[in-house]
Amino acid sequence: MISVRGISIRQRTVVTFTVIITISLIGGFWYFSQPKINQNLIVSTTSSLYETGFLDVLKTSFETKYSQYNVSFISVGTALAIETAKKGNADLIFVHDPVQEKAFLTDGFGLNRKIMAYNFYIIVGPDTDPSGIKNSNPVDALKKIASEGLKGNAIWVSRGDGSGTHSKEKVLWKLASLNLDELKTQIAPDGKPWYYEAGTTMTPTLQLANQKRGYTISDVATFLKNSVSGNIQLVKIVEAGKDMINVYSMIACNPDKNPNTKYQGAMELIKYLASDEGQLLLQNYGFKEFNRALFTPWITTLKTNTNTELIQWVKDYAYIEGSDCPEKHRRDAGNLYG
Repeated sequence: MISVRGISIRQRTVVTFTVIITISLIGGFWYFSQPKINQNLIVSTTSSLYETGFLDVLKTSFETKYSQYNVSFISVGTALAIETAKKGNADLIFVHDPVQEKAFLTDGFGLNRKIMAYNFYIIVGPDTDPSGIKNSNPVDALKKIASEGLKGNAIWVSRGDGSGTHSKEKVLWKLASLNLDELKTQIAPDGKPWYYEAGTTMTPTLQLANQKRGYTISDVATFLKNSVSGNIQLVKIVEAGKDMINVYSMIACNPDKNPNTKYQGAMELIKYLASDEGQLLLQNYGFKEFNRALFTPWITTLKTNTNTELIQWVKDYAYIEGSDCPEKHRRDAGNLYG
């Protein structure tokens, strides 16, 4: 056997191989023992989804299945949520204002809009109902509130923050043929306004209306959350109906507008909530505390097709050019649209 300076070639080979294996094992141990850095996925969203607690459930469920992501939420009104995304500070939006959502798509900021859920808006107020609006439709209810407000008998509290709820309110005032700018300046006989703007999210708005013994419009989910917790003593006065439909959609941010957008992660989250598993999260959320779902899953509703009238309400209110998302605003959507 050939020997070099007392060490055979075989011995040298064994030593070299042993060193390589040792280094590999140490390197592998070091790599796998390092804390994994997850990709942060930012969702700019409306307050009602956050304040009801649903987003916590979504985060936990999604991160359990997709451990490479850490989901964070920016909870504001829809207008600000969209503006946040336009500035490149979010990867997707989860909001509820079809008009603003359409503009987000048309202006090139969004892709692959998908309707996820719906519920209803309601008008709530003090149990004494000083305007006598119980059993009225929402348009007639606002007319009565405005009339009684001028007499000093009623107070209205608006979100006043450009949110989806605020947008719905403005549409209802318009349907009532009342000029909102004029309403804001009207003074009751006691020298005070009867129309107030909270300029904030739904829970603080409900609290202000509760404090002033006034009326406001709220999504039913946030109202129930605050009512059951004893945070407010307001009661539901004007029930849900076609004019009060409330639809929630997700939209991925367009990477062409912001190259730093985590588009793949955004699409993973959208597809997850649109899946049977994600829709079941929506279907089950609220039953333990309220004995009812706070958000009705839209895709499940379409599949079961048990209430064709309600399905048409959602389509009339929230579809854009006949669908969740026109084809020109879709990209790498996979089977998201069937």
